[in-house]
Amino acid sequence: MLHTRTTPVERRRALRTQLASGRLLRMPGAVNPYSAKLIQEHGFEAVYLSGAVLAAELCLPDIGLTTATEVAARAQQVARVTDLPVLIDADTGFGAPVNAARTVQLFEDAGLAGLHLEDQIGVKRCGHLDGKTLVAPEEMRQRVRAAADARRDEDFLLMARTDARAVEGLDAAIDRAKAYVDAGADAVFPEALQSEAEFAAFRAAIDVPLLANMTEFGKGPLLTAKALEDLGYNIALYPVTLFRLAMGAVEDGLHTLAADGTQQSLLPRMQTRSRLYQVLGYEDYAAFDSAVYDFTLPPGA
Repeated sequence: MLHTRTTPVERRRALRTQLASGRLLRMPGAVNPYSAKLIQEHGFEAVYLSGAVLAAELCLPDIGLTTATEVAARAQQVARVTDLPVLIDADTGFGAPVNAARTVQLFEDAGLAGLHLEDQIGVKRCGHLDGKTLVAPEEMRQRVRAAADARRDEDFLLMARTDARAVEGLDAAIDRAKAYVDAGADAVFPEALQSEAEFAAFRAAIDVPLLANMTEFGKGPLLTAKALEDLGYNIALYPVTLFRLAMGAVEDGLHTLAADGTQQSLLPRMQTRSRLYQVLGYEDYAAFDSAVYDFTLPPGA
């Protein structure tokens, strides 16, 4: 209906419970609030908000150009419509450690269940591109400590992401992850691991919940949910999958519309009007105002 029926506190506790269950959480990245609602309808356990997707929505590259307030505003819109816990990409914390602290509180207020911070410099880049530059381990520890100290809800999940595998090697990435956990991180996101063996090595070395990034066209293998669960991972992340699917369909549709001069051939590939109205809950709004839902859809709408 108008809002989610659960509170942010309940969703944060649910995420903590799920992470402690030993079962794998499948976490697709939402494109917008509507897609977050669909993620819930299709039985997934949590929703993700990718910094790359939020930037791309604004037609910006993923190099740290979005602001904390822009991202928090979008996050609030998504958290409003789903009863699933929402994890968000907080990039490098949007500045110094004090900025990371403020970011935590902004995102708590937005209704999110947790965030992850990464150890790149402020002008960051996608984790699966070459040429990344990392901050010193102690600087990232300060970033994590500031974020942890800023929490007002102890169940708000603080995840540390390390991009060190591509820059300093696997052993250094594991050492950094351990240091970040010591600084207050509840979970770890090892970015751009390059083989199933590396995923296994990380699991063997780190005893907090781990996230596996199953992004397309990256440096690592696309492992199945079963394989990740067998490896002992806690979250399977699909950050940009829905955005890529949606934009691929948009491009195909524009090409067809330009070439044919009509969208007629595209109709079988479209979500119908009736399905749209079902997802939006038109009928439910009649409880507030019968004039909202007093129509009959035409056949095949």
